[in-house]
Amino acid sequence: MAGISRHAGERWVKSVSSTRSVDPVGIEFTAIDFETANGFRGSPCAVGLTKVRDGIIVDEAHWLMRPPAGHDHFDWRNVRIHGISPEMVAAQPRFGDLFPEIGAFIGDDVLVAHNAAFDLGVIRSGQEVSNIAGPAYHYTCTVVLSRRSYSLPSYSLPFVAEAAGVPLVNHHDAVEDARACAGIMIDIARLNGADSLAELAALQRLPLSIQDAYVPGINAVSKSTRGALARGPVEIPTGPSGWPEEGEPTSECRGRSGEPALRPDGGVHGHARHAPPTGQGAGGGARRATSKHGYPAHHSIGGGRRL
Repeated sequence: MAGISRHAGERWVKSVSSTRSVDPVGIEFTAIDFETANGFRGSPCAVGLTKVRDGIIVDEAHWLMRPPAGHDHFDWRNVRIHGISPEMVAAQPRFGDLFPEIGAFIGDDVLVAHNAAFDLGVIRSGQEVSNIAGPAYHYTCTVVLSRRSYSLPSYSLPFVAEAAGVPLVNHHDAVEDARACAGIMIDIARLNGADSLAELAALQRLPLSIQDAYVPGINAVSKSTRGALARGPVEIPTGPSGWPEEGEPTSECRGRSGEPALRPDGGVHGHARHAPPTGQGAGGGARRATSKHGYPAHHSIGGGRRL
């Protein structure tokens, strides 16, 4: 069928020893991953989304975008990691113009992300500096859940994907990272014998987190956005120590449940000092912004969506 990727309808299968392991047929969510142009999390330049129904990937979407005006400079360190340059997004819509389509794809789904505090922070800061409203989102984090499900030297995405038996070739390609995150979430549900995110939350005693709706002029802006606005539209060089490390929780950021989350203070999503597992890219070299399948600025599979 034209336009359908081999990932559409693919069910992640992995042999596990847990006695509670079941096929998570009731699992439904949308996994999301952003890449940013600079150290401010409100500078998205790409997003990947993967929709899961009954434990199966049924739809995907990928957009390149210009970050919000005044926050659209590209830090060379970010470019080195994700390979997206200013020239590659010059003809693309800005985040604020694309957000209705992104939101329509998400719908009422629970969002799942690897370092969810960052990705939900990208949405919020992007809304704030774009002066657009957005709905509330329920979400959960595969970093937090993977720390309860696997014993690993690092909980960065490449390590956890390998533990879950999930393919990840082009780390920092937004749609591939979202797809890997989806596979990890499915595997964690299976390991816990959960056939829904609600059941998984109950088993882990870890309620879903909530990001409240945002209305410009009514809701206060986030700390990250206040800092960016105070600095103004001037690139402020920051060292690598200011970047969050994927998979490493900090005491200064905790979700509503009290579970350690990752630091959402800007920086490059997914930057990790740990070396990736054998055969996985380090993410440090430049590469094209489309995935290995040649996705253009927006690509979707299944669900009747068109290029």
